[in-house]
Amino acid sequence: MARALRLLTHLMGWACVAIGLFHVALGNAAIPGAGSAGATVDSWGRFMGASFVGYGLAWLWAARQRPIPAQAVRWLAGIFLLGGIGRLLSLAVHGWPQWFQIALAVIELGLPLVFFWLADAEERFSVAA
Repeated sequence: MARALRLLTHLMGWACVAIGLFHVALGNAAIPGAGSAGATVDSWGRFMGASFVGYGLAWLWAARQRPIPAQAVRWLAGIFLLGGIGRLLSLAVHGWPQWFQIALAVIELGLPLVFFWLADAEERFSVAA
């Protein structure tokens, strides 16, 4: 389980950095179904992309620690879960989004549960060793 935590933590970090950079570079064009949402949404999306890069760097920081700190994993996973909850709120208020956003919501609601389960895997392993 410690190996799975380390792999998933690295993958999460690099994926968030890549997605964030994609949004910084492309703005509205990075959002499936967004079309031309205008300059305000484009500006906001690029800013949030940069924030997502920072979030990914926090995952990579955690992945470089020995052992990976369970508290950091839980906080970072909780933030990701909050994003999924935000998508559910949007669904309740505005209805169904473009299909890719639904797939992202499933990931954002499910993956944090895996991280919560694995969070202390390395800390437990290092104590046992």
